[in-house]
Amino acid sequence: MQDQNKPDEKGTFRQWLYITIFQSSTPAGKLFDVLLFIAIALNLTLLMLESVQPIAAKYGSTFRILDYFFLGLFTIEYALRLYCVKSRKRYAKSFYGVIDLLSILPSYFEFIYPQWHMLMIIRSFRLLRIFRIFRMVKFLDESRVLMFALIKSSRKIFIFLFFVVLLTFFLGSLMYVVEYEQNSGFNSIPQSIYWAIVTITTVGYGDVAPVTALGKMIASFIMILGYAIIAVPTGIMSASVIQESKRKVVDVKCPGCGAGNHPNDALYCRKCGENLSANETNS
Repeated sequence: MQDQNKPDEKGTFRQWLYITIFQSSTPAGKLFDVLLFIAIALNLTLLMLESVQPIAAKYGSTFRILDYFFLGLFTIEYALRLYCVKSRKRYAKSFYGVIDLLSILPSYFEFIYPQWHMLMIIRSFRLLRIFRIFRMVKFLDESRVLMFALIKSSRKIFIFLFFVVLLTFFLGSLMYVVEYEQNSGFNSIPQSIYWAIVTITTVGYGDVAPVTALGKMIASFIMILGYAIIAVPTGIMSASVIQESKRKVVDVKCPGCGAGNHPNDALYCRKCGENLSANETNS
């Protein structure tokens, strides 16, 4: 939470700039966030238009000038964020700090590697600030629950996906043995593994299909197996979300703002960023 990175100086330009950039509680802060949101949306629209060849050929020079304008604008914005925070390193390592940096780096790397230009689409992640702009804090809390649930279940999901990869290798190799003499679509093991992946994920492009009776039986088994495979990670993730949602909540009062209903493992206040451990020590 960037409120913990608020500068110590009171009544200074640096503090005013911090409140304007990082908070939307003031008219100036809300105006800044809305203008930033519009600038990001316009820049993404420009990037999409550049990918349309007829439009890019006609307005290429205009697009280039606008690219440089947005690059300068977002660079100044990132520099101002670094200037007004208490700890530049803490902001740079935060989620939004990393996104802010990644959103401008491709533009500079483009001078060396022109193919990096389309990586500016990373700026779309900055649209997550809309949750803060319109005070959708509850949505942020729900997304935090999903993130922690995904982290906790990542090991189980990774092991399961590793098993699925091994299964596709085996099934692909098996289909190669069954089909390669009578079906040109299964002309190699990698091609057969590709077919197994397409089939087990229930995508079914139809560019490769078995022709033998045994191959069709195996394919039918893989198709049915695909539905079960989709259900497993969904169940793992759902269980983690339920467990995360049922975390014990205790009525710990913040010594700074008085806010309560913090999780039992919360270290800082969810509203003002005050250290909650100090309150427990005093009590």
